[in-house]
Amino acid sequence: MVNCMDMPEKQPRRIKKRDFCFLAIVFAAILIFYAAVYYKEKEPGSRIEITVDNRVYGIYSLETEQEIPILIHGTETNHVRISDGFADMTEAACPDLLCVHQKKISKTGETIVCLPNRVVVEVIAGEGAGIDAVAE
Repeated sequence: MVNCMDMPEKQPRRIKKRDFCFLAIVFAAILIFYAAVYYKEKEPGSRIEITVDNRVYGIYSLETEQEIPILIHGTETNHVRISDGFADMTEAACPDLLCVHQKKISKTGETIVCLPNRVVVEVIAGEGAGIDAVAE
């Protein structure tokens, strides 16, 4: 019979120098990937698309200075201003006003979102730009 007391106990595995080096390399690779994606230069957009409740409300040029009131059920809920090639949410009828405090947008893919009113303002590329122009 084997007595449990006679069996040697397993020692917990300790982190070795090469384990630490491997983890450091993986962490550095993740940081480099994140920095490349986050700081990638985005192309300037030429238009904004405003959607309300997933329906296109309108598409407006960033080159034309204008004020855009967004009406939902006959009531103005949000107000977008386009000036100097930037779009900015200047007013909103929501309790937190987070959309009003977001930065101005001008580069393709940037957005301003008002969740309570379901309003999204997104910068899009101009007509004939990007992959769509090649695919046509």
